[in-house]
Formats: sequence, C-alpha cells, structure tokens
Amino acid sequence: MRLELWKWIPRYVPHLLRVLAVLLVLVPAREAQAVAADSADQDEVMAAGAVHFSGWAFDTCKTPSAETMRSWLSSRYRAVGVYYAGRGRGCQRQPNLNRRWVAQVHRMGWQVLPVFVGSQAPCVGAGHKRDVRIGRDPWRRGRIEGRQAVHRAKALGMGRSSPLYLDLEAYDTGNRRCADTTLTFVRAWNREVRRHGYLPGFYSSADSGVAHIERARRAGVQDLPSVIWFARWHTRPTLYGERSLHPDGWRGHRRIHQYAGNVAETHGGRKLTIDRSRADAPVARIGKP
Repeated sequence: MRLELWKWIPRYVPHLLRVLAVLLVLVPAREAQAVAADSADQDEVMAAGAVHFSGWAFDTCKTPSAETMRSWLSSRYRAVGVYYAGRGRGCQRQPNLNRRWVAQVHRMGWQVLPVFVGSQAPCVGAGHKRDVRIGRDPWRRGRIEGRQAVHRAKALGMGRSSPLYLDLEAYDTGNRRCADTTLTFVRAWNREVRRHGYLPGFYSSADSGVAHIERARRAGVQDLPSVIWFARWHTRPTLYGERSLHPDGWRGHRRIHQYAGNVAETHGGRKLTIDRSRADAPVARIGKP
C-alpha cells in the first residue's frame, strides 16, 4: 500500500505547486487591497478636515516679507507657495519664513501652499540638483524626509490635514531603474506624511514626474499622492484639460496647474519674479493642532 501511495505523489506535485502559487499571489493582493483601503479611508478623514482653496496662486524662491505680502493684496492672488523645507531648495536661506510670518500672512487673508524640495531623482535633468540625488536606499530616504517635512510644518504652525507638496524636478522617466527608484522614494515619503496625519501632495513637470505618477495610478500602485500640482508653462490655466492626466484622476479639490514661470509682476509698488498657478486644492491649516 505504501508503494502505491508513493507512486501517485509525483502525479499530484504539479497541481499542489499551482495551488501554492495562487495562494502566494492572492495573499499579498489582499494585503495590498487592505493597505489601499486604509490609505483611501485616511485620505477621506484628512480631506474632511482640510481647508480648500479655489483661485489664483503664486510662488517665488525666497519667501517675501510680510510687507510685500500686504502690498500684493492688491493683486488677484490669494494663495502663496512657500518653499518651507528640504535639502534641495534653491533658496535655502529664508530670513522671512518663521511661525510668526505664517500666522501674520494668514491673518491678512493669504492661504499657504507648503512646498518641500528634498532629494531628487538619480536622473534629474537640472544640473544644480544633482548633488541632492536620492541615493541607494530610496524607501529609507523617503521615510526620513517625510518625517522632516512633517516636523518642519508643525514648527511653522501648520496643523494636521494640511497638504505638504513634494517637489521633484523633471527627470528621465524612460530610465527604468531611475524611475523605479524615484517612485519608491515618493511612495515612502507619502506613506510617512500620511502616517502623521498630513496630506501628501506632489509637484513636478506634466511631461515628467506627473506623467510617471499617472501611469502608476492607472497600474494600481499604492501610496500615491493625494493632490497633484502639475507644471505646464506657456498655456492657458486648466485643471482638467491636462493631457498627461486622466480626467478621473485627482478630482474634487485635488489639482493645481502651474501655467507660467519666471515672470515679473509688481503690485502695490513691490516687484517679484514668480510662477503662476490656478488652484483647486487643499491649503495649510494655520494655527490648528
């Protein structure tokens, strides 16, 4: 009888292996679905407490003085992008930017879009950003910088449910290894920011980082940004006409279009060189725990 059993076992081994393979696929898939559901639930909770802004916004490398911000109330802008943290900022020295400035301009009626410029893609195009590339451990680097982003936002008086916009300059998305490294970094950053109760946003070129994130969204990748800020200059401002984004992606107060850059404007006798944006997106919750 034992001999008969051993004779039949080899016949069923392939079937057992196929069953095992199916289980190995299904279990991680269920875990991924659970993570996705958790992220979606988390976003819904945070979005419910978020402050939304619809209108015109600008950003400039160095945070303007409170006096300049008061003068610019004569413009149509009512939101300002602030490069508040990150080792990749073009203007590391920000003498005007502190908790008092944030509270002061908010009382004037300004909304704040916090921009974190951290590590950049290994294949970043801008030469001046190549000394701050992500490195060999993108997941760890993303988590570290996600914590930095949250810590600095808290120090400036930006409360939970505030969006924190990760700025990645244009990179070669056709370089598979570089693109994978960059996406891993972005996902880790997003997850860490969410873990602390903030909304992860993402800024990049429409044809580069934004197109890359859109492809990841269509592929069902998890831990993606909650809000998208896409740069396409020399065009009319449009939130849902961008060709690199599907109209169904990031709907409902989750888009910003940067439609012009490096333009000079003067309001109230104060001149700034700015980038222009049209926004329908969350802004920082100022002075809230």
